[in-house]
Amino acid sequence: MNIKSIIVDDQNIAIKRIEKLLNGHETIEIIGSFSNGLEAVDYINYLKPDVVFLDIKIQEVSGFDIIDKISTDFKPLFIFITKHNEFAYKAFDYFAFDYIIKPYEETRFYQTIDKIVKYKRKEELISLQSSLNNILSIVQNKETTGNRKINIKSGNKIFFLNLDTIKYISASGYYVEIFTDDNKRHLLRESLSSIIRRLNSSRFIRIHRSTIINTDFIEEIITSSYGETDVKIMDLKPTFRVSKGYKKEFQELMGVK
Repeated sequence: MNIKSIIVDDQNIAIKRIEKLLNGHETIEIIGSFSNGLEAVDYINYLKPDVVFLDIKIQEVSGFDIIDKISTDFKPLFIFITKHNEFAYKAFDYFAFDYIIKPYEETRFYQTIDKIVKYKRKEELISLQSSLNNILSIVQNKETTGNRKINIKSGNKIFFLNLDTIKYISASGYYVEIFTDDNKRHLLRESLSSIIRRLNSSRFIRIHRSTIINTDFIEEIITSSYGETDVKIMDLKPTFRVSKGYKKEFQELMGVK
């Protein structure tokens, strides 16, 4: 297993220390080190590392700005290494994998590395299971188009969920939550990109990096004079914001502007 990593910090001494610690680890490969946050964003989007080690404050941008600018089709593990302990709660709101306070001991750093390796090994197994699920889903859906289902793995069982019952799907860290019209919630360790491929239906559309909706359950589309678009789902009080990156596709599909 080869885990690709990128380091982002505006202090060269901080970069050199992480490089030194990682060079002694055979599993993790450094594919780039950057002191400029905006330059780092371009390379993260292009190289698609498995892990990003980054500081909170990096010249003109923050570590949170960098995460916001990352493409939505993949999600590296973000490890904050910083002297700013006051941003820890916010970091985990951004689904940070770990948060290390400077100055730190080598043992603390290697604890994080061990967690990364264990997580990526599990992810490989999950990816294999997802591929098997995709094959099973294709077989299951081949015979019918009017009553299609998606398979859901729960413990040591696999059950089949009718697509007509799914109202929306939300990302929750490294999991997705499927919400159905009977007010049930199903938790899966799978990415939104993977789940929407398995759904394979034009009725499901991604409106945000963390949200997929079933257009059959749309009750209202609300637009503002500021150019914002919100969607109201049947029998739900909160609305869902359509982000700029998905707005054009959503408007074309729904026939609205």
